Amino acid sequence: MKKKFISALIALIPSIALFAGGLTTNTNQNAAYLRMMSQEAIIDITGLYMNPAGVAFLTPGYHFSFNIQNAKQDRDIETTFPLMQYNRFYSNPTRQFHGEANAPVIPSFQTSYNWEKWSINANFAIGGGGGKAEFDSGLGTFESMYAAKIYSEVLTSLTTNIAQALIAQGLDQATALSRAQTMAQSAYQGYSLNSYLKGRQYHFCLTLGTTYKAMDNLSLYLGARAIYATNNYNGWVEDIHAVYVNPMTQQPVDQVVNSELSLNADQTGWGFTPVLGVDWRINEHWNVAAKYEFKTRLRVENKSEMNEFTKEMAATNATLGQFKDGSTIPTDVPSLLTAGVEYRPIDAIRLRAGYHWYGDKQATVYGNKQDLIDDDTWEFTAGAEWEINKWLTISGGYVRTQYGLSDAYMNDLSFVTSSNNMGLGARVRLTSNLNLDLGYMKTFYEDRTVETQNYLSPGLTKTDTYSRTNRVLGIGINFEF
Repeated sequence: MKKKFISALIALIPSIALFAGGLTTNTNQNAAYLRMMSQEAIIDITGLYMNPAGVAFLTPGYHFSFNIQNAKQDRDIETTFPLMQYNRFYSNPTRQFHGEANAPVIPSFQTSYNWEKWSINANFAIGGGGGKAEFDSGLGTFESMYAAKIYSEVLTSLTTNIAQALIAQGLDQATALSRAQTMAQSAYQGYSLNSYLKGRQYHFCLTLGTTYKAMDNLSLYLGARAIYATNNYNGWVEDIHAVYVNPMTQQPVDQVVNSELSLNADQTGWGFTPVLGVDWRINEHWNVAAKYEFKTRLRVENKSEMNEFTKEMAATNATLGQFKDGSTIPTDVPSLLTAGVEYRPIDAIRLRAGYHWYGDKQATVYGNKQDLIDDDTWEFTAGAEWEINKWLTISGGYVRTQYGLSDAYMNDLSFVTSSNNMGLGARVRLTSNLNLDLGYMKTFYEDRTVETQNYLSPGLTKTDTYSRTNRVLGIGINFEF
């Protein structure tokens, strides 16, 4: 029971994503993306991430974009588990658990220097994670597992003690045991605990690359990305009490349960991957482009603090062992293929569409959790821009994100659900070589309900309904000289 309990508890450690994109990849790396989310075939300095080959067609000289985004996400889980009705402060098998993930300031920049057929460029952004997720009251999985653990251990102890007393009074063993089970059930009054969990995850990404115009209308890109990952997971379950009435004396008992968990783990690691791109300007109306990011092999090293009980579990439990001080664990970033097209019916209007594919099933993560993925993530994008006049351009975009995650993959903190993303905004041209991007993106997640049969004990069912809301604001300034 104890090993199963700890394994399931620590499986909650998150992948904190505040942006659009795959399981661990942020695709919105500037304000221009927020206002028009189909950038796979864009030709602009702000498209350096989505279409790096396209910067080859910018004018000669320096191009620079600096951006700041602000993201906020709410995560709500409605958990139903029969034994949670014994919580002395809630007395209901169904409970709402609320978490907030915030990233007040997310900076990024893109820059390129173009001359003749060549350009050299660089892109810095938060390529994964990007914020902190905090659950002040812990999670439903914390609650349900401690509810089951306390219920099982207290009733077992009470049943044994009562049966022994009844046998001493002259009852036969079978009768004493049957009566003791009934009396123990009636004597159990419930439990209480204090739990908390916070996670922080950032992937700082710097991509350096070069483009080359192989022909006047065809460009190629070759780049390399370095990822520095820094994560922290801090949580505890403490002040655990079981309350029951001693059936023999009818006196109330408030028993301290000595199974407190305490974890504060820092993880850091480096990863590198090549990036390839191509852009083909078919004519003045059509442009097509594609990019491929190889899988990033990423390993993070732990520096962890645990209390003695947690250390004891980490020494024998493989799941909790992923946070053992000094250990190294895999957390690969999936490969990514993007492709898109831009159509200009007239100079003032640009229509775009694109497709993304993430190689989730090929990216190794701790415990081979990638094996719980049924299908790789894919996205469809569409958007339009209208250059009203030389000073103002308005735009809007849409992204459909479809995850292929099994029920077994889903858990309280790292859950993601398929979504529809809407973005809108404007570009304001301040001078001939200076403009401002303003963007807003709203994500509409689909609720998902997962039912787990025989959860922790035969006959018990745990039901979780996962809900999320997300919004991102961004501002960017772009200039060239």
